[in-house]
Amino acid sequence: METLRKYPLSVAIMLVIANMIGTGVFTSLGYQVGPLPSGFVILLLWLVGGVVALSGAFTYAEIATTLKRSGGEYLYLSQIFHPALGFLGGWMSAVVGFAGAISAVAIAIGAYATEALGVSTQLIAVSAIVLVSGIHWFGVKTGGVAQTILTSIKLGLIIFFCIAPFFVSGTRLSHTNFLPQSGDWNLILSPGFAVSLVFVVYAYTGWNASAYIAGNLENPKRNLPLSLIIGTLIVVVIYLLLNAMFMYSATFTELDGQNDIGNVVAYKLFGKKAGIVFSGIFSVALLSTLSAMTIAGPRVTEAMGNDYGLLKSFSKKNKYDMPYLAILVQGAWSIFLVLVSSFKEIIQYISVSLSIFSMLTVIGIFWLRKQHPKADAYKVPFYPITPLIFIGCTLWMIYYVAADDPKILIYSLATLIPGFILYLLATRYTHKHSSLL
Repeated sequence: METLRKYPLSVAIMLVIANMIGTGVFTSLGYQVGPLPSGFVILLLWLVGGVVALSGAFTYAEIATTLKRSGGEYLYLSQIFHPALGFLGGWMSAVVGFAGAISAVAIAIGAYATEALGVSTQLIAVSAIVLVSGIHWFGVKTGGVAQTILTSIKLGLIIFFCIAPFFVSGTRLSHTNFLPQSGDWNLILSPGFAVSLVFVVYAYTGWNASAYIAGNLENPKRNLPLSLIIGTLIVVVIYLLLNAMFMYSATFTELDGQNDIGNVVAYKLFGKKAGIVFSGIFSVALLSTLSAMTIAGPRVTEAMGNDYGLLKSFSKKNKYDMPYLAILVQGAWSIFLVLVSSFKEIIQYISVSLSIFSMLTVIGIFWLRKQHPKADAYKVPFYPITPLIFIGCTLWMIYYVAADDPKILIYSLATLIPGFILYLLATRYTHKHSSLL
């Protein structure tokens, strides 16, 4: 029988790191070197993304420690604004933020492992989802141990890649210049910078991961802010080092349009045979991200099931104290998306959809402070500048994405329609049954 019921700080930090470091950093660069042909500008882009993520993490830390429950945007928007908005936030988190992201990670795992195993990408992707969902079926202790091991493997791989170019003959490397160049300022102010930020935002998605398990953390007032902030800071440093290494090792021409950057660089540094081995290692490392999302995602549907009778089944737990139906449904939907969607479509869709609700949640801090003026909670540093940075950068990105490709925004908004219909049905069901009591 399971004995551990609360996640410690170490697992919470690993959860944040694992949610963030995944497909984004190993794919995004291929879509940035074209519109932003400058090493300095691209590193600045990743730094801006880090500042935005950190601003969001600071704000979420105060919101989560004020409200003191698991559930993420679903809980926050419901209590700060209105249950309908919260329900839509939970719907988007479950359908897009976790299931969609899990499918994208699974596709990337398949793409990396196909080279090493000689098996189809989709089969590997589906198998990865089934395997990780099965691990977390057996509870907090089992899932926590698996999460720590997989994240450690991923971090070890990243550290190795960051130092690898120093042990390879310099004639193979591109030696990209990272100092400011003429024309860089125009690139920074260009629409291409804002649109490229979409991929960076996707790579940083997960900075709020431990907020989804606030009710399952040991000492949440202390550990939740620490996990969000420490995890995000570690990832910002890793992303800057890793992207610098990628650009230092391979030319922009070699990287342009590629969505398996890790493979491109591994082949460049070590040759084809060693590159195949690294393809397999990359796929194992990405299981950490898939695992982290499998931990956090079901907590959203579990929280919704606790509040709405129509969805009560999602809050039921097995003997390991896990919301088993929520895990099963999330896995099934993720598998469906693997079978019908492309990788790039999923990334753009996820980034815009989640940014809208993350921004609304951060805006909520201004209302929350009025609702709970004396709350015993973590306080955002440099308030109100910190949340305003997040809001401003997110609006800037969404504006340019909508101008560049309006259908992405349309798809995101269209996803809300079935969610709102489900909210109306769930509310009517709740009112009907409460009136019979």
